[in-house]
Amino acid sequence: MTSIFVAALGEKFQHLHPMSQRRFGVGVDAGYGCVGAGTMAHIRRGPWWTVPFLQIGRLRNILVADTGTGVPVVIENFPYRDPFGRETVTFVREYAVRSRARPSRFDATMILDHGRVIDYLGTHQHLAVDLDLDVDDEGALLLRSGAQRFYEGALGFRFPMLLSGTAELRESFDEQAGVYRIALEVRNRVFGFLFGYEGEFTCEFPAATDAPARLKPKRHEART
Repeated sequence: MTSIFVAALGEKFQHLHPMSQRRFGVGVDAGYGCVGAGTMAHIRRGPWWTVPFLQIGRLRNILVADTGTGVPVVIENFPYRDPFGRETVTFVREYAVRSRARPSRFDATMILDHGRVIDYLGTHQHLAVDLDLDVDDEGALLLRSGAQRFYEGALGFRFPMLLSGTAELRESFDEQAGVYRIALEVRNRVFGFLFGYEGEFTCEFPAATDAPARLKPKRHEART
């Protein structure tokens, strides 16, 4: 079975930089994970009224409400099969903001569904987000979030974008510096900029066919 990113991107996967192909080739059959460590040059948020929105997201590791410069970050991508037999890849990020005793954590797990990557956010996979992937002329991965669905118990509904945001991410490999570079912005179509960061990191690729329990969500959601 190919990685979820190979399957979602198809022929475009071969246009990624070779080091990005290795990073996004993580999968159970590939037999390895990816652990990145580096620094976010800037973590920013929007005006004061975005703070309550971000703080609510913090409760289940869905959003990061902190800001800072020179923030150490760890990104852990490990493959595993969830209780429904779906190949899943963790995208757990920890930000060591100096003003906090503990790192802030953002939890995400990704699966492939009908050729599209679905990104489950949070410790309980409350939000399922469609992701559109592409590759630019410089071999960087481009990611844009789409429709979002909220799930809790028997409850399930399409999350209104007026109350959420669209994320746009670009991740590339800088051959000269030998680092991955990442930049993300989350914007609301009415209220504008909500959250963003940019930084760099290096990666190690440990052997793995399962994810550590500490990286898996507390609950897996069957609905996509």
